[in-house]
Amino acid sequence: MEKITLNIDKAFGAITKEQVNAFQPQVRKGIEMLHNGDGAGSDYLGWLHLPSSITDAELKELEDAAAALRAKCEIVVVIGIGGSYLGTKAVVEALNSSFDWLRRDRKNPILLYAGHQIGEDYLYELSEILKDKSFGIINISKSGTTTEPALAFRILKKQLEETVGKEEARQRIVAITDRARGALRTLATQEGYQTFVIPDNVGGRYSVLTPVGLLPIAVAGINIRDLVAGAVAMEKATDDNIPYAENIAAIYAATRNALYSNGKKIEILANFHPKLHYIGEWWKQLYGESEGKENKGIFPASVDFTTDLHSMGQWIQEGERIIFETVISIEKPDYQVFVPMEESNLDGLNFLAGKRVDEVNKMAELGTLLAHVDGGVPNIRITLPEVSAYFIGQLFYFFEKACGISGYALGVNPFNQPGVEAYKKNMFALLDKPGYEKESAAIRSRINAK
Repeated sequence: MEKITLNIDKAFGAITKEQVNAFQPQVRKGIEMLHNGDGAGSDYLGWLHLPSSITDAELKELEDAAAALRAKCEIVVVIGIGGSYLGTKAVVEALNSSFDWLRRDRKNPILLYAGHQIGEDYLYELSEILKDKSFGIINISKSGTTTEPALAFRILKKQLEETVGKEEARQRIVAITDRARGALRTLATQEGYQTFVIPDNVGGRYSVLTPVGLLPIAVAGINIRDLVAGAVAMEKATDDNIPYAENIAAIYAATRNALYSNGKKIEILANFHPKLHYIGEWWKQLYGESEGKENKGIFPASVDFTTDLHSMGQWIQEGERIIFETVISIEKPDYQVFVPMEESNLDGLNFLAGKRVDEVNKMAELGTLLAHVDGGVPNIRITLPEVSAYFIGQLFYFFEKACGISGYALGVNPFNQPGVEAYKKNMFALLDKPGYEKESAAIRSRINAK
């Protein structure tokens, strides 16, 4: 079976093969720490062998729950923040039609998202659009008390109950939460919601192959068995018994650390396939939250080409040389569109007549690669044979594995996020949450002093 491939040849020039290979000991150590479970954050390694541990019965239960929601709902609102929604949105956007919400022959519910920000206008507009729609809710939260999703769920739960009654609402709400504790677990038990478990040893940004991602992805009509099968294939291809030179997760981790040590502080994930936009958004959280600690870490950014060549292209080509690119390249698109001949040829494009649009796109990709490398931007290339559930499953596991290895090679804990709590403490104090009286007084004193 085919698999995704990695090419680092265009990174050389900014670094050498010897510099990449010099990171082999740290990378090998990182792999050992992952597989032995003796590194920092080892309580959160449940994702490591997750793909191969998912059973047929577990997939069947998820598929049945998805079918039940599809039978009742035009819209399913996925409530969650960070890893609780980004993985889902990335997979659904990549694999469904770009205009799925406009298709009259659409067979599956539209997925909408809430709880991923605090926007009053957004929640109002979402509530308005749901007024004359049959909708359900997938509420994703390990604790049930994270502000953004808890706020959204409180509002939408009330709307759903007022629209269809409490008993029917119970049939349209699924909770994905902790196995035994937390506010959402308590509520789900009291109300009789169907529930799925977020494993204790899987952090949010690594959770797309748990029910967190698999249930809403199945609701959207995507084959979750193919997604998992792709991840299983990559789990095997990047196992600890795979030689370094054949392990693409290890080589990617070594290359990006070598570039970082040579002053390349920003990694830009680029694609030439617009349906991959949210892959970049998911990837940014995965790497930013995993590596950005102790005043270390590559800053993850993402762009969509060729669109962003007309906005960010100038900076990438001639800005400060602290960047490198990782490009996700797609060998074969799903469809064929040919450029027609135009008699007047006012746009001067008749030289393209008869060519596929994808050929034009591929030449734009190659031209950009050459221009950026000539401009001093090292390039790493990840190639997918096609955009399918199987290869997206491979891609997700590849990035997860490489992230764990890379974080350990960098010398940080890739599985915690202590800095995320800073804004929450200030927000709770400013909102006068009980228990934050001291912090509130201190913060207000600082504000008044300015």
